[in-house]
Amino acid sequence: MTRQTSDALYDRACKVMPGGVNSPVRAFRGVGGTPVFFKEAEGPYITDVDGNRYIDYVASWGPMLQGFSYKPVVDAVRDQAQLALSFGAPTEIEVKMAELICDLVPSIEKVRMVNSGTEATMSAIRLARGITGRDKIVKFEGGFHGHGDSLLVKAGSGVLTLGLPDSPGVPADLAQHTLTVPYNDLDAIERVFNAYGQAIAAIIVEPVAGNMGCIPPLPGFLEGLRSQSTDHGALLIFDEVMTGFRVAPGGAQQLYNVQPDLTTLGKVIGGGLPVGAFGGRADYMDQLAPVGSIYQSGTLSGNPLAMQSGYALLSSLYAAQYAKLEQQTTRLVTELKRLAEANGIDVVINDVCAMFSIFFTDQPTVSCFSDVHAANTDRYRKFFHGMLAEGVYFAPSPFEAAFVSTCHSDDILDVTLMSADKVFSQLA
Repeated sequence: MTRQTSDALYDRACKVMPGGVNSPVRAFRGVGGTPVFFKEAEGPYITDVDGNRYIDYVASWGPMLQGFSYKPVVDAVRDQAQLALSFGAPTEIEVKMAELICDLVPSIEKVRMVNSGTEATMSAIRLARGITGRDKIVKFEGGFHGHGDSLLVKAGSGVLTLGLPDSPGVPADLAQHTLTVPYNDLDAIERVFNAYGQAIAAIIVEPVAGNMGCIPPLPGFLEGLRSQSTDHGALLIFDEVMTGFRVAPGGAQQLYNVQPDLTTLGKVIGGGLPVGAFGGRADYMDQLAPVGSIYQSGTLSGNPLAMQSGYALLSSLYAAQYAKLEQQTTRLVTELKRLAEANGIDVVINDVCAMFSIFFTDQPTVSCFSDVHAANTDRYRKFFHGMLAEGVYFAPSPFEAAFVSTCHSDDILDVTLMSADKVFSQLA
């Protein structure tokens, strides 16, 4: 499998872009080698600039629930593009999208559109601080909530992939307001609130961690966060940028029946286009300008292309499809475990509905950052490149989740499993 054109493009990119990429995790630093440049995609397949086709489990980092080039989404974007790309003014599709989100997500009574997941989390934290009059926030080790200054303390995703310390450029005076505790550790949460309870504005958490790999919440964890935040007058923010509409029609909060005060969304609500949103209780959201005094704005927020794309995707999803997604993911994960064991490879594979992660470890479980950090990243690197050579594309990092779409049929899974069996045998 040749990738000469990809390599040439990467050489060109490195001359004009930092690291040759526009987002660090794309640079293959977590797995070695040079990134693949892609040209087109359809269904479960993506094709690179050299004409190599791969079964894809990255799904543009989550939003491609119906696979790539899903016709209703493509048609919606094409129809809107013929009318206008943007107005910077109100449109009907913004209203329809907001109504749909409020109908689907249990805790959201009002929502504001933004342009990225980072913008959504930054805005939600500002809102929480404004509502409570407090400065400190609590986040979890390995959790990634975008590259906002308050959130790059012991962060996951690309920060974890590159092995970076807390990012330079974040003022120490600001970083001190971020309290970090282990994921799935309620005792640590209790200790933090006992020490700083009157200063904590909010807990922000991925209800299913996805940026240090897929880590489900332990029983009672989310309920405990809800209880602690309520008891101490802090807000609970669910970062559902990844899990929103991927693990259930109403996100992880529907799946686990725990309602946050504020929710951040992204990825799926754009159908593949850049987008974000945050929402929650009406009385909280009405403290935003122009109704309230907490300022937040965005010139192109609610861009009609992204709204049409996301609305077409969300409108196409229904409960039975989530059952099928979970069934296919369970089959894939179960067989991957069996094949790894048959080849003498120790693995833990976590999954929630249509997302999963493979950890090469002899530990019985992986439930927090320290467990993730102890996994064999070199073995993941070899697995990644082995699967890539077989025509199967996983995330180029051991600290990212993989995703299944409605297009991953039994035949697609069979090919994936045959490739995995071959690669596992080479790792033994």
